[in-house]
Amino acid sequence: MFEKRSIGLALVLPAALFVALGFLLPVGLLLAESFRTPAGWSLAYFTTFFADPLNQAVFLRTLRLGLTVTAVCLVVGYAAALAITGLGPAARGRFVGVLILPLMISPVARTYAWVVILGRTGLLNVLVLKLGLSDEPLRILFTETAVFLGLVQLFFPLAVLPLLSALENLPADVVPAARVLGASWLRVFWQIILPLTREGLVVGGTLVFVGSLTAYITPAMLGGSKVLMLETLLYQRVSVANDFVSAGVISVILIVMSIATNVLLRRLAAGRRAGGAHA
Repeated sequence: MFEKRSIGLALVLPAALFVALGFLLPVGLLLAESFRTPAGWSLAYFTTFFADPLNQAVFLRTLRLGLTVTAVCLVVGYAAALAITGLGPAARGRFVGVLILPLMISPVARTYAWVVILGRTGLLNVLVLKLGLSDEPLRILFTETAVFLGLVQLFFPLAVLPLLSALENLPADVVPAARVLGASWLRVFWQIILPLTREGLVVGGTLVFVGSLTAYITPAMLGGSKVLMLETLLYQRVSVANDFVSAGVISVILIVMSIATNVLLRRLAAGRRAGGAHA
């Protein structure tokens, strides 16, 4: 037993060292610099950052869009995952292939497609003008709506795939048994399916929210300078203003928001499971 454990530790050690040197150490140094001021360790940089109205607006916009994109992806993703799970093996494979296909395409190309669709001379405005719904092209590009659509399209597969995996591992007899006992579809979903697929919810929600927070290409192309988010603000502070202190503060904020989201989703999932078991 001791020999097997030693072999396992020896095999894990290279990967652990790589993660420690390539990720944990740089992140730790970044976190340290964000709290270390000439007067000592303090939160002065964070206080200065949030005292700026522009930074407050960018933070709230990023949080609002991240939460909205995550909620929409999870709600629609649950419906899509349930529908795909109910299909036969051949049809299920085709739908999963279609779902995975966008992940094989560069985010730049996927985002540029929205520029073609939402621009003043794009497909959407051409359709609106031909139908007589407006006398002039709609201004959709470089708005929060455009960024929202781009982020939903970008991260929707990351919400569906964990939910699909969790639903496929759901015991086959629990839903029919609940229906035979008189439970409605809403009660079956709320008290059986949702608690038993909580891990898919946590993984999918974390991937979508963190991706929405840290995506740069989509907000930069669809939002431009008119719809700043934390990641585009981070790029501006580094490449334009050469302000590495603010960039470090933004990085810490993004890391904290990502970890807090995962913890919150796990707590909600655990509470949902306990409530379902109690019921």
